[in-house]
Amino acid sequence: MSRTRTALLAALALVAGTAGAAVAAIPPDVGAAAVPCTVEYKVQNQWDTGFTTAVTVTNNSTAKSSWAVKWSYAGNQKVTSGWNAKLSQSGTAVTAANESYNGTMSTGSSVSFGFNGTYSGTNALPTSFTLDGVACNVDDGGTDPTDPTDPGTSARVDNPYAGAKVYVNPEWKAKAAAETGGSRIANQPTGVWLDRIAAINGVNGGMGLRAHLDAALAQKGSDELVVQLVVYNLPGRDCAALASNGELGPTEIDKYKTQYIDPIAAILADTKYAGLRIVTTVEIDSLPNLVTNVSPRATATANCDTMKANGNYVKGVGYALNKLGDVPNVYNYVDAGHHGWLGWDDNFAPSAALFKEAASAEGATVADVHGFIVNTANYSATKEAFFTINDSVNGASVRTSKWIDWNRYVDEQSYAQAMRTQLVSIGFPSGLGMLIDTSRNGWGGTARPTAAGPTTTVDTYVDGGRYDRRIHLGNWCNQSGAGLGERPQAAPAAGIDAYVWMKPPGESDGSSTAIPNDEGKGFDRMCDPTYTGNPRNNNNMSGALPNAPLSGHWFSAQFQELMKNAYPAL
Repeated sequence: MSRTRTALLAALALVAGTAGAAVAAIPPDVGAAAVPCTVEYKVQNQWDTGFTTAVTVTNNSTAKSSWAVKWSYAGNQKVTSGWNAKLSQSGTAVTAANESYNGTMSTGSSVSFGFNGTYSGTNALPTSFTLDGVACNVDDGGTDPTDPTDPGTSARVDNPYAGAKVYVNPEWKAKAAAETGGSRIANQPTGVWLDRIAAINGVNGGMGLRAHLDAALAQKGSDELVVQLVVYNLPGRDCAALASNGELGPTEIDKYKTQYIDPIAAILADTKYAGLRIVTTVEIDSLPNLVTNVSPRATATANCDTMKANGNYVKGVGYALNKLGDVPNVYNYVDAGHHGWLGWDDNFAPSAALFKEAASAEGATVADVHGFIVNTANYSATKEAFFTINDSVNGASVRTSKWIDWNRYVDEQSYAQAMRTQLVSIGFPSGLGMLIDTSRNGWGGTARPTAAGPTTTVDTYVDGGRYDRRIHLGNWCNQSGAGLGERPQAAPAAGIDAYVWMKPPGESDGSSTAIPNDEGKGFDRMCDPTYTGNPRNNNNMSGALPNAPLSGHWFSAQFQELMKNAYPAL
């Protein structure tokens, strides 16, 4: 139930109690807007000892050049870190004052800020707020997320995968089961890719978003169930690759908002689906491109320079996080590349800073981000067992090997855990969780090493012992020799919410040759097995399988190879 309260409404109630029908004489414009200010305080995430809150303050009085919001807690809550406001606490009393860049509040305008906090016992919501000493109307957005008896509440959890089943896409299941031996994995949960506007309602007679959510309700029964969605349709999508270019041009940010994100958000907000845990993987490959593939780097592309200059990647991701984050049972996970993309010193911290910039754009806050996902649709090994970044051979660090090439990480799990630490250190919620896409990074079969490589040189040591058998870390398209990886599972390691199969095994990364199509997908030479490379893979062979169809289309030969090389073996 809504906890909206105002002194004005209390006064009206008093009039009603003493003068009956006199209430009807109240002027029609008297209401919440007549109160000098309104505060919306929303607990967006809560776990055993901590919570993340977003606060929006609306000024209904005269314009301000600075502001301070104050409230007090009834319990032992402590603010530990925040963003978009200067937060201080004395006992139970909290003050949030403007930063230098958001002090101006015109009449009718709003400002938002957020914070992480700790508590024990009960995390009761504050009951009164002031703006510059004046009492405000309080609106929690219509539900109390700490009150399980509130019928509008969708209980938030620290890890949506814990104790839950995960949705099995019937369309992918049918394709997998139709393959020889495919029934062994056909019941594994995979991501549902919303990779164009038409996918919302279904493409070529296929299932749309509502159909998937309805099927998820049927699978859920009385259990908890996670539905995994890939939100993937930014303007100028995949500026450094051609195989996965999208339908929207670089400047079509308004179309992205109104025809793509808004309809998705409206469907997810339907109370019919409030009992599902909906995980969104937000815009893979977008933000990392703005770090590594822009001028003056040798790997720069004109398309990535354009997207950095117009800001539409940052705006689009921020808008998606804001709109989707408003749905109580949605858990946003932002794509964070992989260790072979962002693991170098000059990429790592700048990437985290860019992620925060996007999470603070278009009305979003870091509280709209439940976590990050790494290795989406890629092949980097989850854990390398036979060497670490701290090893040396004959006095030479393994970082000097051609494979590692001065990277600070050798696998996805170490990278994900380090990236999580970095993100929390710059203001993301301390309950941040990470996902690792393990759908195609098993690297089993006869080529899988069983011991460390020979210690002749750092290269023989690393190359002889590494699970990841790609020619180069920069190779990403339909990789020869790849296998299914760890099966989806919840909480496999510290800071990791789940191993997931976000990329459905058997769906192509891109075509081996140019194929005319109406899906906006170009031909990328990295999908051509005869291609000799570019600066992004240090001019090595592409390692791609031959005879591949368009990205997203079923690739039977790849599916069979993934099963053959699965690790753990099928």
